[in-house]
Amino acid sequence: MADHPRKVALLGCGSIGISFAALHLQHTSAQLAVYDPRPDLQAHLADILPVYLPGVAVQDLLTSGRLRLASSVADACIDADLVQEQGPENVGFKQETLAIVADAAPAHAHLWSATSGIPVSAQVASFDEGHSVRRRVLVVHPFNPPHILPLIELSPGPDTDPAEVSYARGFFDSISTGHRVVVVRKEVPGFVGNRLAFALLREAVSLVNDGVVDVADVDTVVEASLGPRWAVQGPFKSYAMGGGTAGLERDAALRRVIEARKSQE
Repeated sequence: MADHPRKVALLGCGSIGISFAALHLQHTSAQLAVYDPRPDLQAHLADILPVYLPGVAVQDLLTSGRLRLASSVADACIDADLVQEQGPENVGFKQETLAIVADAAPAHAHLWSATSGIPVSAQVASFDEGHSVRRRVLVVHPFNPPHILPLIELSPGPDTDPAEVSYARGFFDSISTGHRVVVVRKEVPGFVGNRLAFALLREAVSLVNDGVVDVADVDTVVEASLGPRWAVQGPFKSYAMGGGTAGLERDAALRRVIEARKSQE
């Protein structure tokens, strides 16, 4: 079981950052230092955090010391055991932020990025080979909002220490929230969940553009069939069950799709 961090730095307070704050406040005893460059950060947190955690007052958290508004990225990282970055989806931004984190955070701090598509290798590319930061950064990609939706995708880089993956998995297992962790074994843009979602979106757009169906009906099809089904069974389980004892092998249509795809490769 992973040790819970005593102090957590949250960099970026958009919807994912505040949702992660709610997760830590509800399921750990960590002190949170949050940073976002917006000038109205306290008012923003006061408006949004109670939506995620009804009855929670930001002023009470500030007074008790459970929550601290940091003045900079470096300030947030002071004494942090865990640094979670969830800023803009921009490689340059990630690299610049990570450079500050590398200088300011303790050597033992775990470094997580909640990016939706930028792999670790791109984020650490500006660091020299052998730099310790290259071993510590791990993509911890949630689905929004992460304090409710259970999927966590862990995507290490080529140099990421396997212990970082074990720590992150152990953390989510230990907080008993029902989060389900998947380790992405090969770096790919968008990881897994987003790639699957966009594959469906591309086909949906194609069907609408070809005049097969309209936008509202595409949503209806998903909401009334695939959505409820996939909530309890993924595509492999669903089609294997539909194939009876022969499983997927019985699905001739699927075989044709697979064979066509192979012929194009």
